[in-house]
Amino acid sequence: MSVFDYTVKTSNGEDFPLSNYEGDVLLVVNTATKCGFASQFDGLESLHQTYQNDGLRVLGFPSNQFMNQEPTSDDEMESVCKLNFGVTFPLFAKTNVKGKDANPLFKHLKSEKKGTIGEEIKWNFTKFLVDRNGQVVKRYAPQTKPSQIENDIKAEIDKKQ
Repeated sequence: MSVFDYTVKTSNGEDFPLSNYEGDVLLVVNTATKCGFASQFDGLESLHQTYQNDGLRVLGFPSNQFMNQEPTSDDEMESVCKLNFGVTFPLFAKTNVKGKDANPLFKHLKSEKKGTIGEEIKWNFTKFLVDRNGQVVKRYAPQTKPSQIENDIKAEIDKKQ
């Protein structure tokens, strides 16, 4: 299986096949606007702006599973994140990223790259780097700043398909 085999929901409830991003490098992140790591939105947006023309797609998946740190509704998510954090990369529907009801995409991501303490996502802003073929190549802890993974992103962008 590849990440490109999954379909997710947009913030307005429409199905969105990730195959639309085939050939791109993805950075998949579970986000939360009220999280202590929300300042990472700036770094994620910087990566998006810097590398989107080279084929990087930053994909945000809001989650309210960690101390209710994402109270924003799906229909307000993009405008709140744009206004408060300057976000222009895609934000999808609020998503469960852990537990038995976890979104199938996140079940796949976690099974492909386990964290240091196991498979489960422990907090907001866990990041997964996906290559142009839809394979998960790295997983980053919530405290890992987007700037710290820039070299890994550049390396994936520079790889030939």
